[in-house]
Parts: sequence; C-alpha cells; structure tokens
Amino acid sequence: MQNQMGLFDSGQKKETSKATISTKSPLAYRIRPESMDEYFGQEHVFKRYPRLKEGLFQNLILWGPPGVGKTTLAQIIANKSGKELYRFNAVLGGVADLKKLIASAIEMRDKFNTESIIFIDEIHRFNKAQQDALLPYVEKGDFGLIGATTENPRSSINKALLSRVGIVELKPLSSEDLKGILKQALLKIEIEIDEEVLNFISDHSSGDARRALNMLEIVEKEFLLSGETLAFDQLKSQILENARNYDKNQDRHYDVISAFIKSMRGSDPDAALTWLAVMLDGGEDPVFVARRLVIFASEDVGNADPNALSLAVSGLSAVQTIGMPEARINLAQVVTYLASTVKSNASYEAINKALTWVEEQSTIEVPDHLKNFPPRDAKKYLYPHSYEGHFVPQEYVKGNNKEVFYHPTDIGRERNIKERLEGLWPDRY
Repeated sequence: MQNQMGLFDSGQKKETSKATISTKSPLAYRIRPESMDEYFGQEHVFKRYPRLKEGLFQNLILWGPPGVGKTTLAQIIANKSGKELYRFNAVLGGVADLKKLIASAIEMRDKFNTESIIFIDEIHRFNKAQQDALLPYVEKGDFGLIGATTENPRSSINKALLSRVGIVELKPLSSEDLKGILKQALLKIEIEIDEEVLNFISDHSSGDARRALNMLEIVEKEFLLSGETLAFDQLKSQILENARNYDKNQDRHYDVISAFIKSMRGSDPDAALTWLAVMLDGGEDPVFVARRLVIFASEDVGNADPNALSLAVSGLSAVQTIGMPEARINLAQVVTYLASTVKSNASYEAINKALTWVEEQSTIEVPDHLKNFPPRDAKKYLYPHSYEGHFVPQEYVKGNNKEVFYHPTDIGRERNIKERLEGLWPDRY
C-alpha cells in the first residue's frame, strides 16, 4: 500500500500525551482509547476493512453522527501505523493555514523521513477552493488524508476529492457498546456506580459515546466533591435533560418534521402532538412549524374542511405575534384540529395535474370572449349572474372542456362541491 502521511492541527501541534492531560479536561478526552483493544463498536467497519486494525489504509473520509469514534479511530490508525498525526479543523482554518500545514507535513517527510497523516475534522465545512488545495498532494501521496464529517460526503465533498478517498460510514453505538465504554472509563477514574445507572446512561445517549461520558462526568464531579456517587433518582433528571437529541439543519430535523406531517395526515392527534413537542423541546423555530401547518391545511385537508386553512393562517399570525413559550398553545390548537378533521388532497392533486398538462402544451391562448378587451367579432361573454342559478355553460379554456383536474371527494364539505359540479357539468363529472 502506498505510504501515507499524518494529521496537523491548525497550530501545527501534535496530539497531547496522555501523561500531560489535566484532570480538569473533559472525561471523554481523558479516557480516549489509544489502541484497537480499547475501541468499542463499528465491527462492521473492521469486517469490511480488516487492514484498518493494522494501521493500513487508503485516504479516508470517516462519516457518521457525533460521538461514534471518528477522531478516536483516526488517532488509533496513526498510532498503529507509526505515523505522526496532526489535526486541522475545517471551521477554524482557511486555505492559507491549510497550505502551511501541508508544507510542514512535507518538511517532516523530507527532513526527518517521518510520514504523516493529516486529519481534517468537519471536512464538509471546506469550500471548493480548500478541497481543491488538497488534490495534488493527495494524488501524489505526500501525506495520508483522513477526513471526519457528520454529513453525507457524497453531497458535501466535491467529486474530484471524493474520487481519491474511501468512504467509511460509522454507525451510532449500541447500548452494549456504550456500556463497555462506560465500564472502561469507570476503571480508569476508579469509581463504581450501580448497574441501574449504567444501563440508564447507555439507553439515553442516542448512540453517542461523548454524550454518555459527559453524563458519567456528572457522577465523577459529585464524587470528587463529596466522596459519594449520586443516587439514581438524583442523576435521572440531569441525564434526561441532556439525553434528547435534536438538530435544526440535519437529518433528524427532516425526519421529525416528516413524522409530524404524516401523523397529522394519518389523523393521529396524539402522535402529532408528540412530534410537535419534540420539535419545540429541541428549539425548532415555531414559525417554521406554523408555516408547515398552513401548507398542510391546503395540501391534506383541502376543501373537505375549508375552515382548516383559515385556522392555520390565524395560527401562523398568532405564533409570529406572540412567540414562545405561549405560542405552543396556538400550535397545539391548530395541530389537533388539522390532525382530527376530515382530509382531502383533491385540490393538491388537481394543481399538479394542471401543471403537468400545461407543461405538455404550447402557449395556451385565452378565448376571445374572455379577454380583457375582446375583438369586435368575438362571441359575447355570458355573465353568469344574469342567469338562473348564477350559472351558464360556456367555454373557458380552448379545447380543454374535457380535461378534468379536480376530482372532489365525498368527504366533508367537499361532498357538496362534488354534487354541485356534477349538476353544472354533467358531461365532465
């Protein structure tokens, strides 16, 4: 395998020795594994790439959610390979910093015959110029590249760089993996806790080792202060406060809003309220939620209950005016109504069909009698209010009298619409 090089910090400092780590440092940093024997989880990675355990690798992008061991794995690979590991944070450094780092890596190789690995944390934050700056060096093998990202590299990394690296996807850790990590940490800090506490932390860490260790650190700090460990009941509320995971820009945001919409569509107000509470607890913008409710009122309730749109628009106005925390009450009213009321997507389907039809036509001309200033020889426009029932049949789109986009249902108020249209246009409905 081609020789690889190491990883630099934007300040070009090597990883701190374990012996120099202060006890004031976060627990997750203090007990970070240094060998594969101490590394828990990700068995699927080593099954697919067994040579990683020997420190042998091609240029890699480690992709996975926070706290699953991306940085730790990069460090262990470097330790096993005998190469110098230097770190660079894509948020803190620019192109100039990156080029200095690369020059230092090449100097280490040329002067001291020391190969290096450049580890770029949050590599998805690199812009195109920064990513392009890596290409010639990665191509020549001047250093080994390991990037870490929480976003799908197939969409966040440019194709030129992506073609030169392997993608290794890390999964959220299982509860058993987290228990192993916690037990290992407890041995190192020489503290004992009840199995109940251990299980609770493992089950409420969302597969995130850093989060689990941060919870354990609460126990450690109490022990250092009082010489006693927190009882389960004392710790439970603190754990739950920090256990809920939500993001406003990544996958969970989209998954939760999807579950929210689908719960309302499925007429389950309790499920919809659950997902509303998840979003509000996670700090979601209430105006974003209110806007989605306005869309839902037309898309999924439609003319089956025309009051739904009025309520949703009023809810949006109220949320914008009042703000949190009181706006939760307005949202709850709209959500429970929309989830509970009758549903029809007929108007939503109708506009989609009409748009498709229009896209398949050339320019659709307005019939002469409907124009703002009709030609002198145009047939007369028939004013519906002058006729019985305020209706008179006439052509409104040339050649489209047989095109039916709107198919009202028999549900709610839309049944009345359907019956009226069937009476007005018997050849069409």
